[in-house]
Amino acid sequence: MRALKKNSVTQVIGDIKAILGDRLSTAPAVREQHGKDQTWAPGAPPDAVAFVKSTEEVQRIVALCAHYETPVIAYGTGTSLEGHFTAPYGGISVDLSGMNQVLEVNAEDLDARVEAGVTRKALNTHLRDKGLFFPIDPGADASLGGMAATRASGTNAVRYGTMRENVLNLTAVLANGEVVKTAKRAKKSSAGYDLTRLLVGSEGTLAIITEVGLRLYGIPESIAAGVCPFPSVDAACQAVIQTIQLGIPVARIELVDEEHVKAFNAYSKIDLKVAPTLFVEFHGTEAGTAEQTGLFGAIAEELGGGPFSWATKEEDRQRLWQARHDAFWATKSLMPGKEAFATDVCVPISRLAECVKETQADLAANNLYGPIVGHVGDGNFHVVLYCDRADAEELKRVKGFYDRLIRRAIAMEGTSTGEHGIGSGKMGFLEVEHGPEGVAMMRQIKQALDPKNILNPGKIVAL
Repeated sequence: MRALKKNSVTQVIGDIKAILGDRLSTAPAVREQHGKDQTWAPGAPPDAVAFVKSTEEVQRIVALCAHYETPVIAYGTGTSLEGHFTAPYGGISVDLSGMNQVLEVNAEDLDARVEAGVTRKALNTHLRDKGLFFPIDPGADASLGGMAATRASGTNAVRYGTMRENVLNLTAVLANGEVVKTAKRAKKSSAGYDLTRLLVGSEGTLAIITEVGLRLYGIPESIAAGVCPFPSVDAACQAVIQTIQLGIPVARIELVDEEHVKAFNAYSKIDLKVAPTLFVEFHGTEAGTAEQTGLFGAIAEELGGGPFSWATKEEDRQRLWQARHDAFWATKSLMPGKEAFATDVCVPISRLAECVKETQADLAANNLYGPIVGHVGDGNFHVVLYCDRADAEELKRVKGFYDRLIRRAIAMEGTSTGEHGIGSGKMGFLEVEHGPEGVAMMRQIKQALDPKNILNPGKIVAL
């Protein structure tokens, strides 16, 4: 993208200021916050940040940015891990956090419509008294617009799927400032191109999502959660594979290695056996969860796992899963002074044990600290790498490992990213995964919908 002319930036900021007043900020601290995510990527600040309250305001801002050919970047809660909202060409960051209303809940139809800035925790708090919940749980309290934009998933994906399966429709602002609603509330449709799925996972490069229609679920009668240590990561992975292949309807099944267990015990003040461990959860009736836990326990025992510890009280389950969600911060607390680098490869479940085993061998061969944790029920795992950027030799080893990890996953018919997205961080691997023809097709879609390349430029595909 060509460099912006200074006068065009000044003009668009002035025009937006006339619309938003003091809800447009050019303060350096605000701009820096909206240009740097939680990764070690240096980031780049936008020229201004617009705190919007409605789809109409987003529409007017995008129309102005289109007129001045100024980049416009959507921002939710800032939990991105792949440089999604950095502003390498400057422009306007549109902060959607103020669009935080639950617009409607249709309990009979099990669906809801929310503004893009509503977070998953806020939605579930709103739904609790209705006996409903929204299951997609990426760990961070991300905005639902951002979760749709990145095709997020998380701990419950093995049973409930990802955002792809749970978004019914979207309201979004296109690059020319027009507003589109991608579908109605029907649970299925064969009417034309699937515009909803086109925008889910587009990372703000094709449109800015302002409202999201979502599937809801009834809160289960019975929830059984627990932890089970194993003699090795390979044994734990084999337990996962057998559980999925036998069709046991597990809701969550999460792997944490020994390093993570050490970190959990210190950071979350819990007392788990230091060994590769599976965190599991079953949803259903009392009889159903009892049967499921029994079947899983038998699989674990055959593979040397146990003893199994169950958490049946709500507060105990919450404490257990909060420890899992705090995995990033727990390991980071053990590596002061080093920057974190999260990965999220995903492979077919039958290749999971092989991929994890080879990954661990690679870490050991290169003397790298890389705790492994993952939503292994769908073959997705994370290696959290730590590095001193000032140490050139260590940085080289980390980058080399990262490249091999992704290529290993793709070679096993997997993907470079199970849930974090491409952003700016993984653009170099997109062609390895999809081939030049696939990337060319993505580029054609981008050019058709955003010919001026103003929507989050420098992400997914380069123009």
